[in-house]
Amino acid sequence: MTFPHDHGAHPEHRTEWWYLTGWLQRPGEADAGFQLTFFRTRTAHPDANPSAFAPRQLLFAHAALALPERGRLLHAERAARGAFGIADAAVGDTRVHVGTGARAWALQRDPASDRYRLRLHADGFEADLQCTPDAPPLLQGEAGFSRKGPQPGQASRYYSRPQLAIEGTLGIDGRRRPVQGRAWFDHEWSSEILDAASVGWDWTGINLDDGGALMAFRLRDRDGRPTWQDATLRTGRAVAAHTGLAPAFEPLRTWTSPRTAARWPVAMRVSVAGRTFDLVPLFDDQEIDARASTGTLYWEGAVTATEHGRRVGRGYLELTGYAGALRL
Repeated sequence: MTFPHDHGAHPEHRTEWWYLTGWLQRPGEADAGFQLTFFRTRTAHPDANPSAFAPRQLLFAHAALALPERGRLLHAERAARGAFGIADAAVGDTRVHVGTGARAWALQRDPASDRYRLRLHADGFEADLQCTPDAPPLLQGEAGFSRKGPQPGQASRYYSRPQLAIEGTLGIDGRRRPVQGRAWFDHEWSSEILDAASVGWDWTGINLDDGGALMAFRLRDRDGRPTWQDATLRTGRAVAAHTGLAPAFEPLRTWTSPRTAARWPVAMRVSVAGRTFDLVPLFDDQEIDARASTGTLYWEGAVTATEHGRRVGRGYLELTGYAGALRL
């Protein structure tokens, strides 16, 4: 990988996303979780079409707040074609947005400070956050080449920025409050990810309290057996990380959605490199119904990681394919 170029978009690839999740500390209130993800999709529309209306690139965005006092996500989504300045994912560095003006959703990296700025304005909630990394990008897989299946082409380019320090403002129902916290950032792109036998995945990114970081995922077949798995563990604030690890996922408890009847393993045990992490959700109902934009239904939840009954970190758990096979 080459930076800052690979912070930016790769429009020749079919699928790409910039993914930011974290925990926010709110003065006088319980800690909350947040998610903002931008997706870019290259369509099969012919490049030869000269029309500016041609939908060659589509941009989607999902945002969610996990507020324990409500027990259910505040969620919003957007979609637009990459044209006329309405939406764009820039080449060369992280500059992606959907929408215009004061209500635009945007994520941008400042090349001078290496700091990310997140801005979103949805019905009922808004955020303006600065996210400062503590280290260079953490390359996943083999120097950023992350296998996702048995065939060499079933892979993505993938790096993470764990342990982002957050500060900014969060608005709920028109009331803005200062917040601070810790976030995890992923950037991933590919033209082919899932093997035909895989119906979905379980993924987690945990900022460990000692300054370390854990990323682990498994892809599953219809019977719940892993078709591929990988993990990275950074201990403390070490520059190097252990990559290419084989994680084991064990559901501890499930929750059935009253809206979709999907059964989600919302509490998960992840064992990797001789350590065992129990992931406990902030609350169960963190299901995201994004069928109006990306056509997906998934569970994206704030979780606390414990080891031997003691908290060791916080992050997010992502579950897909439990409401039907996922197709990208």
